[in-house]
Amino acid sequence: MSFNPETPKAAALNPMPPVVMALFLMIAGVEALFALASIGVLGEGFDASWRFLAIERYGMNTKLVSWMRETQDYGAEHLVRFVTFSFLHASFMQAAIACALFLAMGKMVGSVFSAPALLLFFFVPAALGALVYCLISPEAGWLFGAFPGIYGLIGAYTFLLWVSLKAQQAPAGKAFNMIAMLIGIQLVFGIFLSGRLLWIADLAGFIGGFTLSVLLLPGGLARLAQALRRD
Repeated sequence: MSFNPETPKAAALNPMPPVVMALFLMIAGVEALFALASIGVLGEGFDASWRFLAIERYGMNTKLVSWMRETQDYGAEHLVRFVTFSFLHASFMQAAIACALFLAMGKMVGSVFSAPALLLFFFVPAALGALVYCLISPEAGWLFGAFPGIYGLIGAYTFLLWVSLKAQQAPAGKAFNMIAMLIGIQLVFGIFLSGRLLWIADLAGFIGGFTLSVLLLPGGLARLAQALRRD
C-alpha cells in the first residue's frame, strides 16, 4: 500500500484490482438472476416477484434497528442485512449505475489501498449508512442498493485527492466537488421527487469512508495534521 501526491491522477492507468472485480461480479450476478427470473428463463416459481422477496429477506428495513434495541435481539439473521442490502437493487438501471460507479471508484481506491482495506471501505460505510438512516428515518421503509458503500469509496478517494491537492498547494476544496454535487442532486431528487432521505445513508457512508482512509493510509493521521496546518 503506497501513496504519493500523483496517485489520484495515475490510478486511472492501473489495472482493475481483483477484489473490485469480485464485488462487481457479485452485484451484477444478483441483478442478472433477477433479470432472468423476470423473463421466466429460470423456470417455474422464479418471476419478477423474486426481487421483492429478496429485498424483504435480505434488504434493510428501517424499523429493524429500533426493533433490535427494544427486544435486545441482535441475531445474525438481522445483522447480516447490514451487508446483504448492498447487493439488491430496485431495477436493472439502478444496478447498472451502481456497478459503473463502483468500478470507477473501486479502481481509484484499490490502486492505493490493499484488498482487505478496500473491503472495509465498502462494507463499513454501507453498514454505517444503514444504521444512521434507520435511526434518523425509521419510518422510511426499505433501504437497499450499493450506494452507501460506493459513497464510502468516494470518501476514501476524496481524502486521497484532498491530501494530494494540499501537497501541491492547490485549492484543496476542489476535492469535495464530487460529493457536493452528488449530495446536491440527491437532495433535489429527495425533496421534489421521491420524498425520501436516502442522501442521509449516502452522506454517512461518505463520512465513514473518509474517516477510514485517515486511519488505514500509512501516515494518514500525520498527513491530515500536516494538511490542516497548511490552512
